[in-house]
Amino acid sequence: MQDAYRTVPHEGVHETEINRSRFRCALAPAATESEAQDFIARIRAEHPGANHNCWAYVIGTDASVQKASDDGEPGGTAGVPMLQMLLRRDMRYTVAVVTRYFGGVKLGAGGLIRAYGGAVGEALDALGTVTRQRFRLATVTVDHQRAGKLENDLRSTGRTVRDVRYGEAVTLEVALPDADVDAFRRWLADATAGSAHCELGGEAYGDA
Repeated sequence: MQDAYRTVPHEGVHETEINRSRFRCALAPAATESEAQDFIARIRAEHPGANHNCWAYVIGTDASVQKASDDGEPGGTAGVPMLQMLLRRDMRYTVAVVTRYFGGVKLGAGGLIRAYGGAVGEALDALGTVTRQRFRLATVTVDHQRAGKLENDLRSTGRTVRDVRYGEAVTLEVALPDADVDAFRRWLADATAGSAHCELGGEAYGDA
């Protein structure tokens, strides 16, 4: 797994007009290829009267899945420049759909490439991006008496508490960078006088 990847924080839309044609770029995070395809289908259904709904997406921290469609525009003038813009911005797990309403003025191949790639770039600028950092999940079990202070101490030291569960003991799920695991074990032992139990789990991505 890669240490981090960049995506969009949520769905969003940015629209621009070029020579009377409207280019509406819808962006969304997509954890899987199926999610990306569902988003594309939804945007297409929302704009049945559009001339084109061109799209591109990148799935995988290593960009292992890259797909694009010109949706009737001349080959290579829409989907590919959209995909190239996503890759140029190091976007992953991201899907873009550019809906075009033709305004009567032909743009030519070069104009289309600039328009579709530019629509994605402008939408990314407008919506912003987030970096998802790879974390190791640690499950910490502690008694009720120490739990409240421990949770506060965890948050005050900048560590991410993803979940807190109350039972006979209190269980906290903490997200740790790999480099912090050993230091965290020592810190936890000091903070709880050795009374807390820490068990390492799998890996996940979260906000950096």
